[in-house]
Amino acid sequence: MMDRTLAGRHALVTGAGSGIGAAIARRLASAEALVTLAGRRREPLEALAAEMGARDVFVLDGFDVTSPEAVASGLARARDAFGPVSILVNCAGEAPSASFEKTSLDMWNQVLSVDLTGVFNVTQAVLPDIKAYGAGARIINIASTAGLTGYAYVSAYCAAKHGVVGLTRALALELAKRGVTVNAVCPGFTDTPIIQRSIAEIIAKTGRSPDEALAEFVKVNPQGRLVQPEEVADCVLWLASPGASSINGQAIAIAGGEVMSG
Repeated sequence: MMDRTLAGRHALVTGAGSGIGAAIARRLASAEALVTLAGRRREPLEALAAEMGARDVFVLDGFDVTSPEAVASGLARARDAFGPVSILVNCAGEAPSASFEKTSLDMWNQVLSVDLTGVFNVTQAVLPDIKAYGAGARIINIASTAGLTGYAYVSAYCAAKHGVVGLTRALALELAKRGVTVNAVCPGFTDTPIIQRSIAEIIAKTGRSPDEALAEFVKVNPQGRLVQPEEVADCVLWLASPGASSINGQAIAIAGGEVMSG
């Protein structure tokens, strides 16, 4: 049976060119949402759009979440294509690694600018659409288990993702009476290009085998594996659906039991 859960809804997905963002875009389109694929580089966005083979997909390149001007102009183009946004998925992010003492101020500022301030910039720009749509509108932030606990050598990333979770909870309360929900999805180590690059760096720096390098990431997951992007996307699709109307202000860990709340 065809899933028409989100038929006609305009969903804007940042960081849609690969990994989790691309998986989310596919899932939302499968529910017949009108999906704007937002990112900085056109090539991966066009490749994804061609793969999806959907006419109800708009490629929005040059979408730099750290620039309010780029966000505003890009959002105007997206609205021209599909109308006001009623589902926002903030997925753009980066995760460079360094010990705290070797984390430069430039690295710190860059990570917070993309991973935290980027969420602020895009959400604030889209908020008039979300509020106008009212009940049923969704803001879904892709955070990380690094927003729920700490990890060594990614202090800037942890700080930024903790900030995303805090922002999610505050905005959820502000919008609750409108029937708008705001939630964070917190994946553990996920099989994405970011992880593959990290594995390659471990191999290059330590001489470990690919299996040994992978083991560094899967050992924290009680299931002993990497999370798949599609698992994260399934959670996002559920949060975007009418059935999740009472789920608000939550930070949902997708991590095989690595992080538990309660």
